[in-house]
Amino acid sequence: MVETMREETFHFIDAKRDEMLALWEKLVNMESGTLSKEDVDKVAEFLRETAESFGARARVLEFPDAGSGLVADFGTPADKPHVCFLGHFDTVFPRGTVKRRPFKVEDGRAYGPGVLDMKGGIVVQLYAARALVSAGYSDRQIRVVLAGDEETGHPKSDMPRVFEEQCAGARAAFNFETGDVSGELVVGRKGTAAYDIAVRGVSVHAGREPEKGRSAILEMAHKIIAVQSLTDYEKGITFNVGTIKGGTVRNAVPDHAEIEVDVRVMEPSQFDYVDREISDIVSRRHVEGTTATCVQKAGIMPMPRTRDSEKLFDLVRRVSEELGFQTPSPIVSGGGSDSAYSVKAGIPTVDQMGVKGQWNHSDREYAVVETLFERSKLASACVLALDSKGAD
Repeated sequence: MVETMREETFHFIDAKRDEMLALWEKLVNMESGTLSKEDVDKVAEFLRETAESFGARARVLEFPDAGSGLVADFGTPADKPHVCFLGHFDTVFPRGTVKRRPFKVEDGRAYGPGVLDMKGGIVVQLYAARALVSAGYSDRQIRVVLAGDEETGHPKSDMPRVFEEQCAGARAAFNFETGDVSGELVVGRKGTAAYDIAVRGVSVHAGREPEKGRSAILEMAHKIIAVQSLTDYEKGITFNVGTIKGGTVRNAVPDHAEIEVDVRVMEPSQFDYVDREISDIVSRRHVEGTTATCVQKAGIMPMPRTRDSEKLFDLVRRVSEELGFQTPSPIVSGGGSDSAYSVKAGIPTVDQMGVKGQWNHSDREYAVVETLFERSKLASACVLALDSKGAD
């Protein structure tokens, strides 16, 4: 029975290849930069309409100051716990990027803003769910949960709670974030935190009376070194000063300087340590007459590596090998994702199930076209295998 249904889902996916490519192109060519609520909301509505045309019951989740999210249920409620397909449809690219480099396919690779992260993954999950329902699968309802503000860590939405609530009680969760050409799948992720640090000093002419100035850049230099020195690779905590700006002209003592700090941690408890250390650095003063402030920005919780998630990975690996696809290996990624919240809800989770490619968040971003269909088949086959012997 499972083998027959698998064949039917694969046949459906093969028959819809052109449709899948067309949807991928449509999504990539729709602006959805995280900071453009209007654009993100349009994509949310488009995906609601698309999911409903596929037979799902879908609803848009609106937030006053953030892009909308989406929840779509495929199939009818069943006695067995549901399965969650997770992801996001916002990108890091500003409005106008699509006009400059729209979706295109060359030599088996697809290009365009968000083609890999993660609009390809959305097509994968929608068609995997649609194929299963088309084949008559009804053992478990499939719930798609997508965010519209993942790239900024949900500072102004309630999506973390939404992910937890929608995943609660599920049999398994699959996140269709960027797939890697190596075939690696994610069973754990670091959490993220971000800090904006600003220093104010006193500006004077650098030649006439430099002794009366108070250099904000010099003070910030001390703080940058202190922040970077906090990195502890053994504990899995990293600090990165990613941007710096300050001053006005070369012949004036600078009265302002600003940096943005990215932090990655392995465990939720490490956030407290990070907060204490950053606060201590901000409060310390090396240049008299300067003052410093710090603003903490939203981040994403770590995705702990659990025994249940490793069991789910074993199932995915077995299915992938049975299908003749690349044998995946499990990794812990330094990048955050909303899989943190499905794991927090106690659900076995495997991440990075989306299309394979490289160079996220850059003009070089690309995805391997054939993996759009391969990963749809893998996802549908994994759902079917959840109730097979040895799945637990």
